[in-house]
Order: sequence, then C-alpha cells, then structure tokens
Amino acid sequence: MTNGENSLPEITFKAIVLGVLLSAVLAGANAYLGLFAGMTVSASIPAAVISMGVLRFFKNSNIMENNIVQTAASAGESLAAGVIFTIPALVLMGYWTEFDYVEVAKISAIGGLIGVLFTVPLRRALIVQAKLLYPEGIATAEVLKAGDEAKSAATTQSTAGIMTIGISAVVGGAMKICQQGFSMWHAAVEGARTMGGAIFGIGTDLSPALVSVGYIVGRNISILVFGGGLISWAFAIPIYSAVYGFEGDPMEAAWNIWNTRIRYLGVGAMVVGGIWSLVKLMKPLVEGIKASLDALKEAKSGAVVDRKEHDLPINYVLILLVAMLLPVFLLYYDVLESAGVAAVLSLVMMVFGFLFSAVASYMAGVVGSSNNPVSGVTIATILFTSLLLLGLLGTGSPAGAAGAILVGAVVCCAAAIGGDNMQDLKTGYIVGATPWKQQVMQVVGVLSGAVVLGLVLDILHTAYVIGSPTLSAPQATLMKSVADGVFTGNLPWNMVLFGAIIGVVLIAIDVRQEKRGSDFRIPVLAVAVGIYLPIELTVPIFIGGMVAHLTKQAGADESMEKRGLLMASGLITGEALMGIMVAVPIFVTAQKDWWPTVGGFSWLGPVLFVGVIAWLYRSVLKR
Repeated sequence: MTNGENSLPEITFKAIVLGVLLSAVLAGANAYLGLFAGMTVSASIPAAVISMGVLRFFKNSNIMENNIVQTAASAGESLAAGVIFTIPALVLMGYWTEFDYVEVAKISAIGGLIGVLFTVPLRRALIVQAKLLYPEGIATAEVLKAGDEAKSAATTQSTAGIMTIGISAVVGGAMKICQQGFSMWHAAVEGARTMGGAIFGIGTDLSPALVSVGYIVGRNISILVFGGGLISWAFAIPIYSAVYGFEGDPMEAAWNIWNTRIRYLGVGAMVVGGIWSLVKLMKPLVEGIKASLDALKEAKSGAVVDRKEHDLPINYVLILLVAMLLPVFLLYYDVLESAGVAAVLSLVMMVFGFLFSAVASYMAGVVGSSNNPVSGVTIATILFTSLLLLGLLGTGSPAGAAGAILVGAVVCCAAAIGGDNMQDLKTGYIVGATPWKQQVMQVVGVLSGAVVLGLVLDILHTAYVIGSPTLSAPQATLMKSVADGVFTGNLPWNMVLFGAIIGVVLIAIDVRQEKRGSDFRIPVLAVAVGIYLPIELTVPIFIGGMVAHLTKQAGADESMEKRGLLMASGLITGEALMGIMVAVPIFVTAQKDWWPTVGGFSWLGPVLFVGVIAWLYRSVLKR
C-alpha cells in the first residue's frame, strides 16, 4: 500500500499537453543536431524553463507539474539520439531506399518503451543507494526550486529565462538560414599541410550550436573529445600518410584516410569502454534488482510505501518486458525471414538492451546525459550481433547487416532513454515527485517523439541527403561501416585492435586519476567519440568548453552560469529548428536549389562565429 500523504497535482491535462508538444519539438531539434554534430545534449533545463514560463499563465500551476513537463519533453529529445545514431544506417547501406515512417515509429517506440521499463529497477540502486550525482538532474531540480521558492520572483526569472533562450535561438537560427539556406558562407574553415610526407590537417565548423555543446558539457569532456580528435589528426593520420603515402590534395587525402582507416580506432576504443562500463556496473545492477524485489514483497505484505518511493511495480514491468518480445520478434522476422534467427536476435537484444541501458544509466550519473556516448555501447552491440549473424547466415545473406543494425537501433533507443530517465528521476527525487508518475510521463514522451521522428528524418533526407557533408550522420555512418565490414570482410581489424589498446591505456590512466582523487577524469568513451568525429566538429566543442572554463575562472556565479546554459540551449535549439525549417520547402517542392544563393559574404561566417563566442563569454559574465 502507498502512503496517502497529500501532495501537489502532478499529471494534469495542461502538463500532458505541454509535455507532448515539447517532446515532439525537442525530438526534431535534437535529431538534426545529432545528424549534424554527432552529439546530442540534454533538454531538461530548457524544457523546465519553458514550462515555468508557460504554466505561470494558468491558475494553480506548481513545481510538480513543471517537473512532469520536463520529464516528458526530455524523453523525446533522448529518443532522437537513439534513432539518428542507428536507423539512417539502413538507408546508407541501401537496405532502405527512403525512410519508412511506420517502421521508424515502430522501432523507436519499441526501443524507447523497453528503455523506460529497464530503468525502473535501477532507480533505487543508482539514485537512492549509490547516490550518483546526475548533474543535469541536480541542475534541473535547482531551476525548478528557484522558480517555486518565490512566485513573484519566479515570474520574472522564468520570463527572463525564456527571453534568454528566445534571443539566442533567433541568433542561432539567423546564422543557420544565412549559411544553409542562402549559402552566404562555407560551413567550415579548414586546411592541411605536408611535412616530410606526413599530412597535418585542422579545421573548424562555424556553428554556434557546436560551441554551445562544448559550453554545456564543460571543460573536462570538451578537452577529452578534442583530445580524441588530436589522436586521429595530429598523430594517426600523419603517421599513416608518412608510412603508406597519399595522392592528390592533402586535405582530401586526410579525409579519405580518416574515413576509411583511422576512425575505426574509435570503434576499438568504444568496444573496450563499453565492456569496462559493464564490469564496473555489475554490483549496483544486482543491488537494484534486489531492492525492487524487496519493495514488491513489502507492498504485498501490506506495509506502507512512501509515495516518493513508489515505482511502477516490478512484476508489471517484467510482464510488459515479456510482452515486448513479440513485437521485437516480428520486427526481426520481417527482415531475416527466419523464425529461429529472429528468436535468437530477440533474446540477444533483450540481454544487451538491459545491460547497456544500465551502463547508460550509470554513465549519466557520473558524466551527465549530454556526455553519455550511448553510441559506444551500440557499436559493441552491432559488432557482436554482426559476428553472430555471420555465423548463423554466412557471408551471402543480404539482410545480415540490416539485422545487426536493427538490433543496435532498439538497444541504442533503450540506452538513450535509460540515461535520460535517470536524470529526470533524480530531479524528481530532489523535489519530492512520485516516481511512477514520472515513469508514466516518460512513456508519454517516448511515444510523442516516436510519432515525429520518422517525418523529421524524411524531411532532412530529402533536403540534405543524410550522409552527405551537410548532414554527415557520423555515428550512423560508422554503424553501417561496422556491420557491412563484418559481412564483406573489409573491416580494418588492425585499426580496431589499435583502438582497443588505446582504450585499455585510457582506462589505466583513468583508474590512476580516480585513486589520486583527481577531479579531471578520463572516461574512455568520451575520447573515443572524439576519435571518430570529424576534427571540424571537435574544435568548436573544445572552444565552447574553454568558454565555460574561462567564465568560471573569471568569477561567474551560479546564476551567471545558468544564464550561459540557457543561452547555449537557445543557440542549439534555434540552429537545429532552422535547419529543419530550411529543409521543409525543399522537401515539399523536391527542388534542391529552392533557396537562392547569395554570394560574396564568405568573410562574414568566421566574423559572426567569433562574435557569437565573444557574446556568449561577455553575457555570462554580465552582472
């Protein structure tokens, strides 16, 4: 039985409507950002601020409703990561000729729902018992409490917060339409030189959104991501080009070497990092399951369960997970046309889905959702599944690689949702929310995101072609290369092995840092992300991290840092939404050149890029 203590209304009609709308909008924005940048960021804080600004116009709105809104909204944006990191690979490998809306909705909904269910037994273990930090969860709770502590001040704060997000969104959107729509300047500045037969290349994308990503993830992670880029571009590519030579333009040759060989170092590092995360997680994982079973026994015995400790009952969770096996089986059977193989893949998916949802949940508690590279565990899943299917089907099966991608897609959606859910549940734990109500709204957010993501992918692919330089889809491209490489025998295993060695070295360094009590940790998955991201993306992320660090060194207090966080969120949201809006008329008219070209402004892009960096820095420090 549950403690009947009075509490504020949580799931209300207006909170559901606003949560559904924000989930859909933020899912679309994060889908664009992930396809463009290879990284996504948490939207919990912007969603909380928007919720406070909107719900204040309604009578009797409260902190619990705002918490419910951000719970649903952040579920949608996290689901976008799971979708865009994997599903585009089906188009890139030619298995799909275009995005099938129903299939995308089905895959994302199944994976997202499984992610919600998998994380129910982990709440007690990771939040209550292990007391993991979950930085975005804490920050979101502070935003919600600050708005609730003084209603009169909350009106001013929430209005100011929405203004900050709105103005920066206009700036980010304006730069995007000028660059992407009117082609007024190039998207990036890059160059390469040769020294002794070795190529040294560098460049930066002129995207305010990438600087904002760096600002949000902070100094440590941005340094590690950039460090991964330097492993590829300052060491691996020069060594490879000096040993094996190259032909043609140095920059083009550097990109070719990176794309066909060097980025697979990241695959090896990610596989090692995923396995290491599992090893570290086994103890809290067992404790979480045991705690959920103990809670079920207490409830059945008639003991009073505190409302703030009332999760979805674990027996219902297990029943729903078993029921989910049927749609998963049908999904794989439709591709592989073998009941036996589909059954094996369904079990593999459930095992990997649970283990890696737990890994993502744990990692989110340590480094945050924005820094949680679920693509690492997804690559490990796809590599294992590809090898399994190679043994079951042989090299002649055209559907083998597609089957591996589909397993990875469901696992990736589950893992992405898992990490995000734990952040939201941490927020709820701090503000005194009811866990099962948050878990219900996580389901609502997942379904809202699943409804729109297929359409967003279709629009973006029609306008930009996913996999092109405009929307390079780094993770999906890599997933496709891994799955195809196993079945064709073209996977550069030597690079994967070298990457694994790099991963082991990084783990050893991180263990030493942990023993020393250092606040600068080296999570291997963060470095691995940098190894396989284009250098042009890691440079602005590094710049953003340095802006965050320098403002803190210059004396920025908590409220000033919060302003910077909202500005960064606005720049990301504005650029991402405008990227989708630029694509809409191209999608509708099927005219690639619908937007007129306005030339002669190639100098303007770098100038505005530097200007946005300076504006962010000065705005954060403004009293």
